[in-house]
Amino acid sequence: MPKSEAPKTQPKRPQSEAPPDTQKPAILFDLDGTLMDSAYEHVSAWQQALHENGVQIVSARIHRCVGMSGRLMLQTVFREIDRPISAARAERLEKIHKKRFAEKLSSIRMLPGARELLVHLSRERIPWAIATGGDNDTVMKMIKPLRVPSGVPVITADHVERAKPDPDVFLEAAQRLGVPLKDCIVVGDSVWDLLGARRAKALGVGVLSGGYGEAELIQAGAYRVYKNPAELLERIAEIGV
Repeated sequence: MPKSEAPKTQPKRPQSEAPPDTQKPAILFDLDGTLMDSAYEHVSAWQQALHENGVQIVSARIHRCVGMSGRLMLQTVFREIDRPISAARAERLEKIHKKRFAEKLSSIRMLPGARELLVHLSRERIPWAIATGGDNDTVMKMIKPLRVPSGVPVITADHVERAKPDPDVFLEAAQRLGVPLKDCIVVGDSVWDLLGARRAKALGVGVLSGGYGEAELIQAGAYRVYKNPAELLERIAEIGV
């Protein structure tokens, strides 16, 4: 009687390799017009400052520059009206703007969903920071309603050499978080935010709450555009978070 054959040994399957440790994306937020409804207060404060110095510039033109540093904005609008501006005059106008804007702080409100969005990110352990062109003193007063946790970086114009559209505030924020800027998502309301993101090779996401249109935000580099922080929170999976 023939011996029964020994069962064939099945070849060992190679153990599946552990998935690579992927870097969570970090989110870098602009402030004015992105988290706080303050874009038009800036326009009004600049117009008051200019008017007090005998300069008439339409509000719409000032609005197109909100998001730049004050100095760059002044150079831009004065160039357009073909008038020179000295460093001393620019500094004087910036001081007046800061004073007039400070008078409006009590009327500035958070944009819909802003605090809820930040709370959600913190709960999900998604690193985030604020990166804005405002001065540090004003910004720290503005963000009180957002209840920014200690340890979350808040980068202002006082921390960097160059303001938007240079990406310096975003670079500094990413460095503080310990995340490469290429792994960050920049959320902003102006073309200057998105141009800064593009120059730094970060993903740009636009919000319409600062007054810029969807088409121009996309043209400046926005991957997605949302109405406000509330809609971004509702559809946050679309940006890979």
